[in-house]
Amino acid sequence: MAELNQLTVNEVKEMFLHVADKVIGSKDLLTEVDSAIGDGDHGTGMSVGFKQAIENLNSKELNTINDVFKTIGMSLISSMGGASGVIFGTVFLGGVKNLENTKTLDTNILAKIMTGSLEGVKERGKASLGDKTMIDALEPASDALNESSSEKLSFLEALKKAEKAAEEGVEKSKEYVAKFGRAKTLGERAIGHQDAGATSVWIIFKSMREWVETNNG
Repeated sequence: MAELNQLTVNEVKEMFLHVADKVIGSKDLLTEVDSAIGDGDHGTGMSVGFKQAIENLNSKELNTINDVFKTIGMSLISSMGGASGVIFGTVFLGGVKNLENTKTLDTNILAKIMTGSLEGVKERGKASLGDKTMIDALEPASDALNESSSEKLSFLEALKKAEKAAEEGVEKSKEYVAKFGRAKTLGERAIGHQDAGATSVWIIFKSMREWVETNNG
């Protein structure tokens, strides 16, 4: 079996079904992280959203990579509710908003998608790097994918770099004072705690890497 450098529509669907399972399985962790400085509902929200994503990925006809991302994005927005649903929905919807219909996913296309995701989330949420939000993981991961694309790295290597960058972003989020949400009211007391949204972004990239690694060659 050849190395998976280009995923088909069905492989991308299978990869995100794995991601969804892992996010749902991380419900308790995300609840714990969010309870420290947030409302404590992030784990439940992500679990509900990705359960809906599994249902829709399995029931809809998916002809392009764009269809997969749009289906996940709409599932999260429609089922999670609130700001978190819109923001995480935008990760998937914003990424393919200006992308031509494509039937394969490689390092280059994923880098383009995540650049679009980052722009979409920043536009909608108005947060920047260092504000203790999901951007703290999403922006480094997006940058890592763009570097991987210019270095012509394999899809797995690109995902490894993105996962590592997201994980480092989660760690760095502990050092920041929050600018948004309930954590904002805590001021300096939020320091030492990681952001729940950034943690979710890391879990998504980690799960993508796991799937590709398991199904690679």
